[in-house]
Amino acid sequence: MKILIIQTSFPGDVILATALPETLRRCFPEAELHFLVRKGNESLLQGHPFLHNVWIWDKKRKWSSALELVRAFRREKFDRVVNVQRFFMTGLMTILSGAPDRRGFDKNPLSFLYTKKVPHVFQEGLHEVQRNQLLIADLCGTEPELPRLYPPAMTLPTDKPYIVLAPASVWFTKQWPEAYWSELADILDTELDIVLSGGPADRALCERIEKATRRPLINTCGQYSLLQSAGIIQGARAIVCNDSAPAHLATAVNTPTVQIYCSTDTRFGFSALASPHILLETPEPLSCRPCTTHGREACPLGHFLCGKNVTPALVAKAVTELLKA
Repeated sequence: MKILIIQTSFPGDVILATALPETLRRCFPEAELHFLVRKGNESLLQGHPFLHNVWIWDKKRKWSSALELVRAFRREKFDRVVNVQRFFMTGLMTILSGAPDRRGFDKNPLSFLYTKKVPHVFQEGLHEVQRNQLLIADLCGTEPELPRLYPPAMTLPTDKPYIVLAPASVWFTKQWPEAYWSELADILDTELDIVLSGGPADRALCERIEKATRRPLINTCGQYSLLQSAGIIQGARAIVCNDSAPAHLATAVNTPTVQIYCSTDTRFGFSALASPHILLETPEPLSCRPCTTHGREACPLGHFLCGKNVTPALVAKAVTELLKA
């Protein structure tokens, strides 16, 4: 049996979708599993022991790349395509794949041509991993495996026990205030090193945090791929992060996590799943929160209380609890 999984969105979405090959491997140990991602995310799945092939869709060549993929999929003769995406192009690739079993969410505009479609809902208590599992519930039941990545063996940034701080987010309103990160570093246990983690675009932010902190920090921003960053997180005692990709990296390597929610909400179903984990949000209810499902470039009301109300002392307390768990 050949099965193709499609998830061509952002890195965090791909990481959460790795629960599917874990679950399908459990249910169909002899199946040949394939995974389609957008160009740039393929390194996340490098060395994955359950994946026969990782296919890449180059969105800069949107139509021509999709056509090349469809031709390749038809040659592969997939038995089943599981499309996690809800957009037209992945729906088109699904129905043109030639697979007799084509399944995905009903919000895809071409879902009427699927052989199985599942309602896509944001429901309190329903995590994205569980939502994706609904696509294969008739095959594997409703209990998913956890997302998992397989980072390579690597040299860690310090020989001492350490905590990772991942301060960046694509969206301003999902990012805990910059000044709070240096305050947090100064009040955390000094027996533990602190490693700053992020991509090349986060380097300037982490350098500012580093300069504002009284203790030395280890700034690794831009030095590692996403999969290598997962390896750095895997070696940590704990991670503190926003509602962003590092939380999913931590889930995929099961590193204890303190996740801070600002403008978004845990009810959307994208929270950390590592054991243990602590989710933090403003202790004072705000009528304006959540203001969006993804985040904004600025607080629409100008006060950003959803972020400012989560104090460094509150986060430091959570880290201490986590380390004692």
